[in-house]
Amino acid sequence: MSSIWKKVLRFLLFFGMGALLLALVFRHQNAAYQEQCRLDGIPAEECRLMDKLLSDFSSVHLGWMGLVWAAFTVSILLRAWRWQVLLEPMGYQARLSNAFWTIVLGYFANLGLPRMGEVVRAGALARYERIPVGQVMGTLVIDRLMDFVCLGLFVGLAFLWEGDTLWAFLQQSRRSEAPLWQSPGFWAVLGALAAGGGVLWFFRHKIGRLPILKKIASLIAGFLEGLRSVFRLQRAGVFLATSLGIWVMFYLQTWFNLKAFGPTSHLDLSATLMVFVFGTLGFVVPSPGGMGSFHALAMAGLALYAVRGDDAFSYANIAFFAVQIFYNVLGGLLALALLPLLNRPVSAKAPQHG
Repeated sequence: MSSIWKKVLRFLLFFGMGALLLALVFRHQNAAYQEQCRLDGIPAEECRLMDKLLSDFSSVHLGWMGLVWAAFTVSILLRAWRWQVLLEPMGYQARLSNAFWTIVLGYFANLGLPRMGEVVRAGALARYERIPVGQVMGTLVIDRLMDFVCLGLFVGLAFLWEGDTLWAFLQQSRRSEAPLWQSPGFWAVLGALAAGGGVLWFFRHKIGRLPILKKIASLIAGFLEGLRSVFRLQRAGVFLATSLGIWVMFYLQTWFNLKAFGPTSHLDLSATLMVFVFGTLGFVVPSPGGMGSFHALAMAGLALYAVRGDDAFSYANIAFFAVQIFYNVLGGLLALALLPLLNRPVSAKAPQHG
């Protein structure tokens, strides 16, 4: 099978996953919306979720939405600056404009095929800055590593500050059920875990020689080495500050999105942190731009704060379309047009004849 067909099949697979998940979310929410309308005495023909969604889009506060786009732009600038810092130890001084627009191009590519953005932006920067593509790809390993670390930091902060809200929600959801320790399934799972732990301990030497475990150990070692290499950078302080700044901008982006939509505008900065973490985890799932997975998890985060399901669905679509569709599509097309112009070869000045 040719590489083109493989790419097409991969695109269809991941797009299909995202579309299916989004369709399931819509179907579930539409059923709940119809039931609420029935309880309120509203005729079914006057109660369409799509009509509500369009109405909610028209009610968005454009001032707050402008701040969403501004925060996202600043996050890209910080990522471009961080990329410059990563390239410096190899002797390369990439232009900020090239780093910025190739990152935008990568976000655009991710809409077509998850994780393709890293390949596209690395190839584009390597081409325009005349840097070996292998070295550029190496910097993206550290780039993604720090994103993983920062995500872990924000997850920890969310559960530290809002863990009681999550716990209360879980307790309320199962208040009519028997305590966990009274469930036979609980003791069955506990017994299975104990038995499995005993087997692993007994055969630990043989298991330790398995190729898959050696591979995992190698990945962990590479992860730790990547963390240590950060502190050997020429401007480690700038690298760490920009890494944190990127995620602060992502967090503010979520807050501005919540403020832009009436039913979620009352949520404070602490609640925003939990909604941000839930929504961000949706982008970890390999679907185009987080389609479907972001919607499902953002809605789950909003459910913790008693935001109605139909309003949560509208919020998820507003947030998704504002950045993933509007900004990234427009930005990607601009990147395709501007990168060749910004890197036009300067023609040599014609010699003057006296």
